Amino acid sequence: MIIVKKKHYEEILSHSVHALPNEACGLLGGIVKDGIKYVEKVYLLTNVDNSPEHFSMDPKEQFAAVKDMRDHGWDLLGNFHSHPATPSRPSEEDKRLAFDPEASYLILSLLNMNAPVLKSFRIHKGQAVEEELRIVGEEA
Repeated sequence: MIIVKKKHYEEILSHSVHALPNEACGLLGGIVKDGIKYVEKVYLLTNVDNSPEHFSMDPKEQFAAVKDMRDHGWDLLGNFHSHPATPSRPSEEDKRLAFDPEASYLILSLLNMNAPVLKSFRIHKGQAVEEELRIVGEEA
């Protein structure tokens, strides 16, 4: 399970809407406690591909994000990207490029702008399994 604070969800949503018509992307830093991932910070990165169908994170921004996570004692929990015009499920390219079976891969679908859908997946050897995702208020 992965727990995302509402403010972090709103950051992901805003970043993704501003990136339209292209995909947005970023990293998730936080802690793991009793097998549950808690997102402490969302790192909004640049999609250097500038594409509506795929993304590549800016390497310098990735390095800075990982350094910040280490400075705070956080783990790299996973990443997120948006699907501007397709459902919230990993594409074949998403599955092919997934390198860490422990990572959470969050996908925000903007297919229906009035009802964005955020889902999390674990991907191992090309197989995606949906992971429980909870969006919680600031009290958590």
